[in-house]
Amino acid sequence: MQKNGFRIETDSMGEMMVPTSAYYGAQTARAIENFPISGIRKPRVFIKALGMIKLAAAEANMELALLNKKLGRAITKAVKEVIDGKLDDHFVLDVFQTGSGTSTNMNANEVIANRANEIISVKVGEKKLIHPNDHVNICQSSNDVYPTAMHVSALMSIENNLIPSLKHLHNALSKKAKEFDKIVKIGRTHLQDATPIRLGQEFSGYASMIDHSIRRVKSARVNLSELAIGGTAVGTGINSHPKFAGLVVKKLSQMTGIKFKEAENHFEAQGAKDAIVETSGVLKTLAVSLMKIANDIRWLGSGPRCGIGEIHIPPVQPGSSIMPGKVNPVIPEAVCQVAAQVIGNDLTITIGGQFGNFELNVMMPVKGHNLLQSINLLSSASRIFADKCIVGIKADKKRCEEMIEKSLAMCTVLAPIIGYDAAAKIAKEAYETGKTVRQVALEKKILPENELNKILDPWAMTEPGVTK
Repeated sequence: MQKNGFRIETDSMGEMMVPTSAYYGAQTARAIENFPISGIRKPRVFIKALGMIKLAAAEANMELALLNKKLGRAITKAVKEVIDGKLDDHFVLDVFQTGSGTSTNMNANEVIANRANEIISVKVGEKKLIHPNDHVNICQSSNDVYPTAMHVSALMSIENNLIPSLKHLHNALSKKAKEFDKIVKIGRTHLQDATPIRLGQEFSGYASMIDHSIRRVKSARVNLSELAIGGTAVGTGINSHPKFAGLVVKKLSQMTGIKFKEAENHFEAQGAKDAIVETSGVLKTLAVSLMKIANDIRWLGSGPRCGIGEIHIPPVQPGSSIMPGKVNPVIPEAVCQVAAQVIGNDLTITIGGQFGNFELNVMMPVKGHNLLQSINLLSSASRIFADKCIVGIKADKKRCEEMIEKSLAMCTVLAPIIGYDAAAKIAKEAYETGKTVRQVALEKKILPENELNKILDPWAMTEPGVTK
């Protein structure tokens, strides 16, 4: 029955008014009323992953003779439209919903069933031939479909976006490390002058941080590749064919080009979401690394005249509405904000991981949302950081050399020769008189000038060695 732009559909709780233009049905309409919370919907990659799972399930069910092939072909055709993004407007539910993701799973089932019925000339909403539960959801439960979609979408995002972006950033930092290797500058510990370091060495540390993050992300793929599909309601596999899970996993691996495997233990896979927590922890570590690198670059480029100013960051936009000519380190600042968001996302995921109550985790939607958001933010920020900041950084060699000569830490190499206390006195006198360590040491004639100059060579201080 249709009336005023709506049709009436039913679920186990009764009738619901559904817009006539919608492919979703009664359960989705009910969830729309129940969860008008944030307005945040599932991202494209999650809907695509969900579609892939439904496609693999339909194909597996046809092979196992659990699904009529005529109906199955209509379902697979509808599902391919889901995968391609043609039906995204019908995935309308809020991230904040039932903790199992049942509403989203039923949203998918209803959209696929209604579109498949339409394909075989059955009126949308009538469920005469293809039913969302009885046909689209065969051998499945929201409790194993949703966590499977979380893992598949996260791994696709990691493989296709995050790892390539991190490799791009690592390459940019490595190139700068080589480019700046001949430039000696002052090191800093506790924000105070320390012994000399090469600018290239400093950047090599940044490159190594990203390289370590790439390795951490890759290691997290091992547990993330385990899929819960086949466990159905509580992990026992009730109402699922024994061969169903293996077929679905094999098909998902073929579709994505990513090696997935059935969960080693379905009770762990559904009662806990430790692989999600683990992956988020890795992303948090990456966020901490990015914040350190971005902050260092902000400080090293501070100035341009009254700050450290050892490097020049590419100017990308005016920095002030009141101060003409001001240019700010906006890209590093954006990276720091992304890092802060990812660290906050990790806390939510950690709390969500604690809600594995008995046989089901009941914070999956928010955990999946935060994980995908973190992956997406880190992917975009890493690439932008590389392209709009790192590749354009230039070193101020003169500034670096001037600051080294002024540093009191130059007296460090004198300690093995004249003793720590005597070297400290030279540093103190240099500070009080405004002279350099070299000037004070020459005045005191602690060593012949040529020998002193050799010892106080900043380059020699950037490599292991003991002065004798």
